[in-house]
Amino acid sequence: MARYIGVMSGTSLDGLDIALIEQDEQPRLAATHYLPMPADLRSDLLALCASGPDEIARSALAENRWARLAAEGIAQLLAAQQLTPAAITAIGSHGQTVRHEPSRGFTVQIGNPALLAELSGISVVADFRRRDVAAGGQGAPLVPAFHETLFGHLGERLAVLNVGGFSNVTLLAPDQSVKGFDCGPGNVLLDAWIQRKRGATYDADGAWAASGRVDQTLLDTLLADPFFAGTGPKSTGREVFNLAWLDRHLGALPGLSDETVQATLLELTARSICEALDNAQPGTQKLLVCGGGARNGALMRRLAALQPSAQVHSTEAYGVHPDWVEAMAFAWLAHCCLQGLPGNRPSVTAAKGLRVLGAIYPA
Repeated sequence: MARYIGVMSGTSLDGLDIALIEQDEQPRLAATHYLPMPADLRSDLLALCASGPDEIARSALAENRWARLAAEGIAQLLAAQQLTPAAITAIGSHGQTVRHEPSRGFTVQIGNPALLAELSGISVVADFRRRDVAAGGQGAPLVPAFHETLFGHLGERLAVLNVGGFSNVTLLAPDQSVKGFDCGPGNVLLDAWIQRKRGATYDADGAWAASGRVDQTLLDTLLADPFFAGTGPKSTGREVFNLAWLDRHLGALPGLSDETVQATLLELTARSICEALDNAQPGTQKLLVCGGGARNGALMRRLAALQPSAQVHSTEAYGVHPDWVEAMAFAWLAHCCLQGLPGNRPSVTAAKGLRVLGAIYPA
C-alpha cells in the first residue's frame, strides 16, 4: 500500500483542500485537512487571473506563498496522523489556476512545486494539465478518469457532477468510454455577486438565492452565451464567466433586485448542468454531486426538479465525502504519473491520445 497526498485549491479560492489517500487496488480516503486562504493571498491570486503590471514578479511571489501554505497544511495533516514525510510516496499538487485558455494553446497553474518538495521533504507531482493541452486537449476536466475509478463499477447510466467555482460532469455508462466536460459557472458567479452585494464569501445553503425569483429574461440572455451551445469536449474558466460578463448583461436590464440576480444565477448553474446532461446522456439514472455545490440545498433541489427521472445524491451516499473528491483525484493522478499510467481520457479532453500527466520534483 502506498500513501499519496493531494492538494487542491479551486476557482473559489476559499482555501486548500488536502487529502491523504491509501492506494492499493483502489484509492481510499484516509485523512483530510483544510486551510483557509489568507485574504491577501486570495486577492493576489484573483488579480493574476487578469492582465496587470509586473505580472511575472507578482506571480512568482504569490506561488511561493501558496507553496508555503500547502507545506504548512501538509505538515499539520502528517502530525495529526502521526506520520513522517518518509511515509508518503508523493504529493499531487494541482496548484492554483490563474489562466486557462486551451483554445490559445495554454493553461497556467502556479504553486512552485520545487519549493513545496523542499519544504515538505516529499516528492511532488505537479503541472498535470499542460501535457494534455500539448496533445491538443482541453487540459480539463481531469477528474473524470478518477470518477471512473471510483464509480465505474456501479454499472448504470450515471453522471458525476462536480460543482466548484465551475461545474463539470462525468458521464459513465456500461460499454461506453467515459465522457465529460465543463458545463459552465458553478459557484463562481454566485460567490462573486453575494460578495459584492453583501460582503459574504458564499451563499450558505443557497438561502439568499431562494429568497429571490428567477428573471426569465436575464436567464435567457445568460444562457444565450455561445459556450452553452457547444457540446463536449469543452472547458471554461474566469476568462469567460466573471462579474464583468454578468455586468454587461445586467446593463440591458436595469432595476432587477439583488436577490433576483442571485436567484437567476443559481438557476443558470442548475439549467446549464441539466441541459448539458440531457443532451449528452439522456436517461441518466443517477446524478452524484460533489464539490461545494453539494452543500447548497437550493441548488440540489433544483437539480432534482430538473432531473425527475434520475436519483440525485451527494457522493457521500456512495462512501466518498463530496468535499474531498478533487483533492483525492490529484493524489491519485500523482500515483498514475509515478506508475507511468495515463491520467487523461481523450474522450473527455479531445487530446490526441492517452498521456501520462504531471512533472516530477523529487524530494
